[in-house]
Parts: sequence; structure tokens; C-alpha cells
Amino acid sequence: MYLQKRPRILRNNPAIRSMVAETFLKPGDFIAPLFIDEGENIVFEIPSMPGYYRRSIDGTIKEVKELWDLGIKSVLLFIKAPDDLKDNTGKEAWNPYGLMQRSIKAIKSAVPDMIVMTDVALDPYSSYGHDGIVKDGEIVNDETVEALVKMSLSHAAAGADFVAPSDMMDGRIGAIRHAFEENNFTKVGIMAYSAKYASCFYGPFRDALDSAPGFGDKKTYQMNYANRIEAVKEALADEEEGADIVMVKPAMAYLDVIREVKNSVRIPVSAYHVSGEYALIKAAAKMGWIDENKAILESLTSIRRAGADLIATYFAKDACKLLS
Repeated sequence: MYLQKRPRILRNNPAIRSMVAETFLKPGDFIAPLFIDEGENIVFEIPSMPGYYRRSIDGTIKEVKELWDLGIKSVLLFIKAPDDLKDNTGKEAWNPYGLMQRSIKAIKSAVPDMIVMTDVALDPYSSYGHDGIVKDGEIVNDETVEALVKMSLSHAAAGADFVAPSDMMDGRIGAIRHAFEENNFTKVGIMAYSAKYASCFYGPFRDALDSAPGFGDKKTYQMNYANRIEAVKEALADEEEGADIVMVKPAMAYLDVIREVKNSVRIPVSAYHVSGEYALIKAAAKMGWIDENKAILESLTSIRRAGADLIATYFAKDACKLLS
């Protein structure tokens, strides 16, 4: 048979496939989320996230050192606040001696070059489990933004390299940037959760931090998963307000959104490979239905191929080991 073109030539063997590959993964692409708890020698495996743990600061430091040795350059911190410190103001969030602030200082002291990113939202500190202040059953925007600014300033003062507002309140990126400029935190970056969807894939994360909403849901501030163009609008607004990086969350069910955002902004795009996506792979692998290692690399490659410059993923450590 005569054929003018034979595309299979470029798939003939591993060397050729590698030579013409379009998308690559490397350890520096990954942001490793870390869950931190009070106490000492605490290592708690999260039931819905097998193989992933919530640790006290001492154990977190050991984990950060291991991540650095694997080539991972950034971590994203989440803390589990004790119930007796939760209220409707979220004031524990900007306590200079709070768990988050102590964690930032400890990590920067132990591994100074590690890029420390911090979650900025009130849900870990809220007695209602919502990302903002509640009044008459409503999550109010402007008062919440004031609280988020205080939280961000406290993280910057503790030594954070980036704050990562995950709350989806209107105007918070501009307010945080303004506060950083006024308070001479001109080297602290903002990674904005610009397109954070109201997704069912967050379940295991809320299990990890005991931060499920106490009433209703988060659909009045997180985005409708039916919408794509809205994500571009949100990302462009955050870029205009001063974000250094924009994020799409979740990742695998939103690859089209990642591409739309990447094509629209002129700053790096990150994507969050969330807890439910992690749990799905783990569960299917446990049942023997898929090869876990292959699924990890294929999934992360798909997110990079869609346009993500950075990927926050619970598979960061596993992926680095596989890539090596």
C-alpha cells in the first residue's frame, strides 16, 4: 500500500517517542499541599486519602526536607484549627502566634529556599465551616475581604512567599495587593484561586481538615461547574487586580477551563489536582482496575498539556519518584 504520510513512524520506539514528545513533567512543576496539626509527633493518615497525612510541625519539617531533596520547590500550607478557636470572625486566622504563622516560620527556618504558599480563607477558622463571615445565613463579601487582608498580612509578616486566597470573594486580590504595598510586603506574591468551582471532588479535603460547611453549600461564592467563560472573566479580573499566578480548581474535570484561562492571561496558570481526584485513582488502583503509577503520570501530564504551568497535587512526591 502506498501512503504519502505515515504518522506511526514517530511512534516507532521509545527513543523516537521521547524525541518528539510535546509535554514534559519535572519536579519543579509541582506544588505539594501539606496539612498541619497542633501537637508533637502527630502523623494522622486521612481515611479518604490513603497514603496522605496530617502532621504536626515537627513532622512537617521532615516532610518538607524530603520534598526539597526530590526537587519540589514549593509547598502549599493548610492547617487544622482546634474547635475552641473557631468563631464567626475567623480572628484566629491572623493570630501572629497561630499554627499557620508558626508553621511558616519553622519551614522557612529549616529550608529557607522552599517557596511557602499559604491558604487564605476563613473556613478552617469558622464555626460555620464557610470561607467567609456569616450574617443572617448569608456569607458576606466585604467584611470577609477585610478579614482576608488581615490574614494575608499576618502570613506575609511570618515569612510566606505567596498567599493563596481560595475564598472566591469579590475584590479580595486587589485589596490584598493594596495592603501588601502599603505595608512594604512588596516581594510577597499572590496565587489567586481565580476559577474555583463548587465541586463534589473536595470531599476528602474537608475530611482532612474537618472544614465542611455547617449549613447549606458554597455555591454563592464558588463557581457553577457548568460555566467556562466565567472562569476567563474571573482570571482576567484577578490578573488586573494584581495576582501573580491564577489557579483553576479542580483540574482533571476542568481541562478545557485550564486551556481557556491559559490562552487568556499573561501570567502563570496553576491547577489544583484535588483530593477527590487523588482518591479516585487510589481507590481504582486498590481494586486492581488501573495501574496507579501510570495513572499518576498520565493524569498530571494531561493537566500540563491543557496549559497548567504549575500543578498542586497530592501525588507530587510519588510523581517525582516515578520521574526519577
